Amino acid sequence: MAAFAIALLDGLSNASTLFLMAAGLTLIFGVTRIVNFAHGSFFMLGALFAAHWLVDWFPTWADSACLYALAMLLGAACAAVVGALAEWLLLRRLYGVPELYQLVATFGLSLALHDGMRWAFGPDEVFAPRFPGLKGSVEIGTGFFPQYQLLTIALGPLVWLCLHLVLQHTLWGTRLRAATLDRGMLSALGVNPKPLMLIAVLLGCGLAGLGGALQLPREPANLQMDLNIVVETFVVVVTGGLGSLGGAFLAAVLIGLVHSFGTALFPQATLVLVFVTMGLVLAIRPQGLLGRALAPLPQEQGMRFHLWPRNARAFQGVSLALAGLLAVAWWASDYWQSLLGDGLILVIVGVSLQSMMALGGLVSFGHAAFFGLGAYAAAWVHLAWGWGLVPALLAASCASLALAAVMGGVLVRSSGVYLAMLSLALAQVLWASASQWVAVSGGDNGLIGLQLVGDTSRPAFLVWLVLVALACVAALRRFARSGLGAALQALRDAPLRAASSGLPLQRIKWQVLLQSATLAGLAGGLFAAHKGSVFPSVLSVSTSLDMLLVVLLGGLHQLWGAWVGAAVLVLAGSELGRNFDYWRGALGLLVMGIMVWAPSGILGLRVQGPKGNAHGGDAHG
Repeated sequence: MAAFAIALLDGLSNASTLFLMAAGLTLIFGVTRIVNFAHGSFFMLGALFAAHWLVDWFPTWADSACLYALAMLLGAACAAVVGALAEWLLLRRLYGVPELYQLVATFGLSLALHDGMRWAFGPDEVFAPRFPGLKGSVEIGTGFFPQYQLLTIALGPLVWLCLHLVLQHTLWGTRLRAATLDRGMLSALGVNPKPLMLIAVLLGCGLAGLGGALQLPREPANLQMDLNIVVETFVVVVTGGLGSLGGAFLAAVLIGLVHSFGTALFPQATLVLVFVTMGLVLAIRPQGLLGRALAPLPQEQGMRFHLWPRNARAFQGVSLALAGLLAVAWWASDYWQSLLGDGLILVIVGVSLQSMMALGGLVSFGHAAFFGLGAYAAAWVHLAWGWGLVPALLAASCASLALAAVMGGVLVRSSGVYLAMLSLALAQVLWASASQWVAVSGGDNGLIGLQLVGDTSRPAFLVWLVLVALACVAALRRFARSGLGAALQALRDAPLRAASSGLPLQRIKWQVLLQSATLAGLAGGLFAAHKGSVFPSVLSVSTSLDMLLVVLLGGLHQLWGAWVGAAVLVLAGSELGRNFDYWRGALGLLVMGIMVWAPSGILGLRVQGPKGNAHGGDAHG
């Protein structure tokens, strides 16, 4: 009984922190409609600022409960001010654009903020002292529970009550709720929505910073806090329903309890249980526990898919590029051959994602699930049964195809952010399984010693990669012009009209998911052969984001976009990383700039006309 009570209290304590994060993200999304991937950075900023204030700048404050609490509030204030600057410089330029571009732009913001904090605070962990007056524990049966965590349990409901009163019983709250429902009508009534958006972002980021500062007596402040917390926050917000504070509160309690009891009862499957919970909720109620239908935003699916013309100039350009790639494959150093292999594999998996997103409007934030499963399947059959390269690649493709066939029925029932989060949940479940199922995956030690490609056959393998990547682009062009591609674009642009025309919507989406997953699995098998090892990181969130960056940097709606995006990402990561410690921040600035000034990608700059001028219509030459 004591163990149950302690697990319950621990779950409620975790739920309070999750709710502070989820409430801030819900406020920002509700008013601005921006899915802020950088929300975890403000959590980390609040923790680091307060920790350094207490440890390095004014250590005597750690001896007073009032001053310690004031330092926490200063951390929250710092996060709020930086959030307001981010709204003024970046977020207000993203209002009304598709959610996919918003997420990638805010991912770039998180990279810039991460390196900015590393420069300002240093790379080391900061251990703050325990909270004065609450350093002891409360005895519960035969166990003990920290006094400080009892305080954090009370903060979650208190914050929810304050937000509820403000939103329901103040003029500002009324206007804020009106802005969440119809910002255009509010503006027509003479209320400027921009200050409301600024205050919503400031308050949301401040809540995130407060959540980070409140963690100090429990864990050290470090530069890994952002990504860890933001994934769980997305789980809570999506499970509760986008834009619903009440749903976020219920979901925070649910996820907090699942995490706590999962740790106690199934420690090897805790992360899996959290994402399975979200998946079950969305499978039963696609809009979350208390979510409601949101007014539609302009969709990126309205963009034409640009197919470069088949003329002499284009043929000459492709021929020169092909000759250069083949020269690198045969005669370049090991370093450049390695980069070439990395880039070509990114092209292949980028095309697989592009076929879903650009033609079908199916956004995946967890495409690493199919890529990583393919990598593990190829590595496992090679190590276990001695299969060679071709059978291992076949196994990789079949494994990803089977996963898509099983999960596709659930995935294609959702759309937009909910589909993105379901795919993310699938990838995170596989990542957690790979990290903890040591007998099969090797855990963090991975599967190493693969001999699918020998040193002597490396140039031939790279030449084959070049040809496969070119074949993928040719297949994408053919698919865009096919009957299935036309049906897919009709479903993307006018789903109600497509349904009334008798098109089998779910079957078409399921079919394109199968094709995309199979190609992603093939890319994963090629990755295993190229690297000679596979680790759980191939299933991580960062891998999925790399795939998104590939297609968005080059141009989601450009036939050769994956090629350009892969080249930019690989060269930026390798060359900048060799001589510049803060290259991730520089890459983040580049990503933000492209999403704001050239959302059609680098290749989209060649299309004449202002942003949005290429809306409407199907693929063209």
